[in-house]
Amino acid sequence: MEDKVNKALPTINLGIPSDAEESAIISLSMPTIWEHGPYRFFFYSGDRDEPPHVHVERERNKAKFWLDPVRLQNSGGYSRNEINRIQRLIEDNQKMLLEKWNDYFSD
Repeated sequence: MEDKVNKALPTINLGIPSDAEESAIISLSMPTIWEHGPYRFFFYSGDRDEPPHVHVERERNKAKFWLDPVRLQNSGGYSRNEINRIQRLIEDNQKMLLEKWNDYFSD
């Protein structure tokens, strides 16, 4: 029977962020503004030059909705029924989402 020896190997910093660092970078560039059920509502920090909108994701599915008036810009992976459900959520919470947008992007 072969013995297995666990020896700590020296680490080399290649300038690649760790998972925690990468997660922090992503969080800063894609702030989550609301979570509802399986959905995460967010915007990208570079979205400032576009009209107010929100991105929505669940697992690998994504969508983008304009906030005033609320309408679908694009989507991928969601069924029509689920898009309608998400749109109703956004319509019901439009004021809060617009406030989050304005708070984040105000100078």
